[in-house]
Amino acid sequence: MDVIAQPGLSGWLLFALLMIPFIGGLLAWGAEQISQTLPRWIGLLSMGATVALALWIWLHASFAPIGPLAGAPQWALELQREWMPRWGITFHLALDGLSLMMVLLTGVLGMLSVACSWREIQHYVGFFHLNLLWNLAGVIGIFLAADMFVFFVFWEAMLVPMYFLIALWGHSSRGGRSRVYAATKFFIFTQASGLFMLVSILALVWIHKGNTGEWSFAYADLIKASLSSVQEMLLMLALFVGFAVKVPIFPFHPWLPDAHAQAPTAGSVDLAGVLLKTGAYGLMRFVLPLFPEASQQFAPVAMALGAIGVLYGAKVALAQTDIKRLVAYTSVSHMGFVVIGIYAGTTMALQGTLLLMLAHGLCTGALFILCGGLYERLHSRDLRQMGALSRRAPYYATAMIFFWLASLGLPGYGNFIGEFLVLTGSFAVAPVITAVAATGLILAAVYSLYVVQKALHGAPADERPIFDLSAREKLMMGLLMVGLLALGLFPQPVFDVALTPMSQIATWYAGAVQ
Repeated sequence: MDVIAQPGLSGWLLFALLMIPFIGGLLAWGAEQISQTLPRWIGLLSMGATVALALWIWLHASFAPIGPLAGAPQWALELQREWMPRWGITFHLALDGLSLMMVLLTGVLGMLSVACSWREIQHYVGFFHLNLLWNLAGVIGIFLAADMFVFFVFWEAMLVPMYFLIALWGHSSRGGRSRVYAATKFFIFTQASGLFMLVSILALVWIHKGNTGEWSFAYADLIKASLSSVQEMLLMLALFVGFAVKVPIFPFHPWLPDAHAQAPTAGSVDLAGVLLKTGAYGLMRFVLPLFPEASQQFAPVAMALGAIGVLYGAKVALAQTDIKRLVAYTSVSHMGFVVIGIYAGTTMALQGTLLLMLAHGLCTGALFILCGGLYERLHSRDLRQMGALSRRAPYYATAMIFFWLASLGLPGYGNFIGEFLVLTGSFAVAPVITAVAATGLILAAVYSLYVVQKALHGAPADERPIFDLSAREKLMMGLLMVGLLALGLFPQPVFDVALTPMSQIATWYAGAVQ
């Protein structure tokens, strides 16, 4: 197997990244018999330990290139053990700058998911944290998997915990749509898309077996598979659909608004901040490198769908009165920029895409936490029932203004740098599509200021007092504020650590044209 990895740190650190939330979930479930608070602390400490370990790896591993970019995948750290050698399946975990950033995002938002549910979740607390932490463990596995069979196992493993999070602890809306309906819709969409993904992976492995005489699910082997143009296009489309549903790319998005509207706050933070990123990660990590020529041919269609998603998501967000559904549709809009950046395929656009994903995860996570807090206080998510928050809860209003300004892409925030690099890096590739998508920034300003005006300065439905941000909520908001400003003012460390994988993906992608 042709793999290039850095010497030094033990690959078992990657196994630890995976097992900390997995074991933490089991401990939290068992701790429910002792105390209702203990599972919360176990969940918080588990995700905190995951973040600490990821930061330690960042400080001690080398992420510099160690070979030609057009060659084999380059890893800063990897763990490889035989699993089912008869079928070419290995338990292969690997980490580079791209996967490190996504693991860090997962850990940070995992901590915040536990913290924001501290008061909201009051029944089956241990089982709730089991599902939350196992879902996060599955996501981390997705970001670390370097074997396509292992990747698919983790992809499927994260779905069932999220189904339970929505179905058991979600909300039911007045319109009659229940949390079970939303959870089932999410599960069906994701399972159906997973079938396309499985077919693509198995077909690619079968073709590779026919060419080489050897079974292999290894990413490094399959990336060199020899395919006809028809085979490559069909397999690329199947894998694209598998990831497009999770991004979600228009028109594969119908599951998202219901899932967000009915999910508990922690579920929404997890969905928007982390799960959507698994789809975008899959496009970058697998679709472009495995099928570069077909991806080049399909790029105009994918970028056009991204631009439609930008405008559609923003336009529909403007029509919402449920603030959680509004934020959900803004995710469709923002992830449209991510798709455009991925299929532009330049190093600049890919770096901007990564920064935008990180900033979107922090910003949208904060907005969903604030939406959940409003529901706890007002028992309503209807914008028409809100108003005068700037007078009744000034700290709350300040936090809302901060994160809605981030959402519209104000300079100084990570969102601005990410969108700027995506648009700049994409313009030379598809100027018309990029220009059309850029108009979505105007709509982003409109819906962001609309929410600020309605919730903070509008006439309230009643004048009953509401409590302002608690110390726990201030700590969460402060952490997210610092993160967004750090990405906006000091993005270079992220660019440096992710330069090798982004340059390598861009090199493979550009090589398809030559």
